[in-house]
Amino acid sequence: MDWGTDLWDQYDIIDKHTQSGLDLVEKYVKFVKERTEIEQSYAKQLRNLSKKYNLKRGSKDEPECRFSSYQSFLDILNETNDYAGQRELIAENMMMNICIELTKYLQELKQERKTYLLDARKAQQSLESTYKQLDSSKKRFEREWREAERAAQYAEKTDQDINATKADVEKAKQQAHMRAHVAEECKNDYAAQLQKYNKEQNQFYFNDMPIIFNKLQDMDETRIRKLAQGYVLFSDTEKHVMPIIGKCLEGITKAGTNVNERNDSMAVIEQHKSGFERPGDLEFEDYSQGINRANSDSSLGTPKGPMDLLGKNRSKNFWLFSKKSKLSPSTLPPFLTPPAPSPANGPPSPKFGRDPLSYCLKEINKTVKPRISSFRTLRRSPTVSEDFTHLPPEQRRKRLQQKLDEISKELQKEVDQSEALGKMKDVYEKNPQMGDPASLASQISQTAQNMERLRGELGKYEMWLAEAGGRGETLRYRSHAFNNNGAHDVYSPDGAQSDESTADPSQAIYAEFDDDFEEEELTLPIGKCTAMYNFPGASEGTISMQEGEVLAVVEEDKGDGWTRVRRTNGDEGYIPTSYVTIALNK
Repeated sequence: MDWGTDLWDQYDIIDKHTQSGLDLVEKYVKFVKERTEIEQSYAKQLRNLSKKYNLKRGSKDEPECRFSSYQSFLDILNETNDYAGQRELIAENMMMNICIELTKYLQELKQERKTYLLDARKAQQSLESTYKQLDSSKKRFEREWREAERAAQYAEKTDQDINATKADVEKAKQQAHMRAHVAEECKNDYAAQLQKYNKEQNQFYFNDMPIIFNKLQDMDETRIRKLAQGYVLFSDTEKHVMPIIGKCLEGITKAGTNVNERNDSMAVIEQHKSGFERPGDLEFEDYSQGINRANSDSSLGTPKGPMDLLGKNRSKNFWLFSKKSKLSPSTLPPFLTPPAPSPANGPPSPKFGRDPLSYCLKEINKTVKPRISSFRTLRRSPTVSEDFTHLPPEQRRKRLQQKLDEISKELQKEVDQSEALGKMKDVYEKNPQMGDPASLASQISQTAQNMERLRGELGKYEMWLAEAGGRGETLRYRSHAFNNNGAHDVYSPDGAQSDESTADPSQAIYAEFDDDFEEEELTLPIGKCTAMYNFPGASEGTISMQEGEVLAVVEEDKGDGWTRVRRTNGDEGYIPTSYVTIALNK
């Protein structure tokens, strides 16, 4: 069965059907194109999501990156990014293999259909033209035949008329004969046109149009087959990347199974183990016998209790987990009057003759005195020092070892470069045409300087590491020479080295007293001082001053070369004693 035989009279139906087929192809192309846009948008959103939660540049050394749960999360982000790449590949393949190919084929299909329909229209027009000629010859034959009959009747009538002359009769017969001859010619022409039309009609219905219809049928079947292939490609394009997508999903599953909670717990210990031992029992301090700060084991010079080790994480009863609280009068010794002197202890100190509570606070203030302006400035983070003394012993050893490894790698690079430059210089000396040995002098000198600098740093850090390693894992903090910034070897302007030490380089204890004495009244000045030189006061805890400026002395020099002063606006801080002239109140 074919269109040329069974649909020979359904030209309009075939025209409409083939047009709807083209419309279907065009509609499918649009559908696939919109699907690719969805895939591309989905892939873009997945990539943005992965980028949003991924590590920023330079943050791969963060402590959290060592945890297996965090690494697994990063693996999930990477797999999600790869998954997005596969969605982009699906969109690209659909666009290339379906949209572009079918669009190109659709243009060819439209042109082919247009050609077939044009051929059918030409055949139709040719048949219609032949039919018009047939109809014209038929009408002429009909007209001429009637004229011939009338001429014959007139000739017969004239011949029977007794009044007609012989000439009239002869003329009428000639006219009838002529008309009959013309009618015969028209008859022959009509027969010829009829034969021609029938032949062309037979050619049109049995040859030309069936061929065109069959071609349209073949074209439509090819279109359907191509469209079916497009349908299959729509599925195969995604099936092709499913193994890779499956690997991405397997990677996400593997990331989940790689999480090891025990190793993460060990990593937390490894990162934050301080190396301190737990605080011992506090000793009883008999305030009735007077305060002897130097012999008290609970002195704030060395961290003996949770207050020193845990910073602000303390409270009245259990400082490890409870919120801190202010010191209240009920927690302080209930001094009402100064203790009476006794022969065993000798005469009381003149300072202790004041209010006992104020004296206790004063003594604590002296003990923990850093180079600070006031307790209110202690909320800042502890200063990071080059030898990592701001860290607990365990963490300090790790950081020092890490720094040593880095310096060793840099030194090895410089050594390799030095050897290479030496070899190159030897080659230049033996073969001057290859280069000038003097041109390498600056590089060799620079490399030697770098090596010398790195060796110095290596020795310095090895000394610090040996010092840190000598303490052991359970040692408490040891006093170091710190300035108010936590750096070593701070000298006063007159050349005297500051030997004041802090009990805890992390300065957690200072933050402790920040809240405890935040409400304390300002200490009364004990004198005045005049600046002889300018002092920038750039370090934490110091205060700047200009030459000739007059400041109030709050606390005199304790032998470390620093004096605590206050401005009229209330700013307090430490200044070098040798920079000022001091006049104490009498």
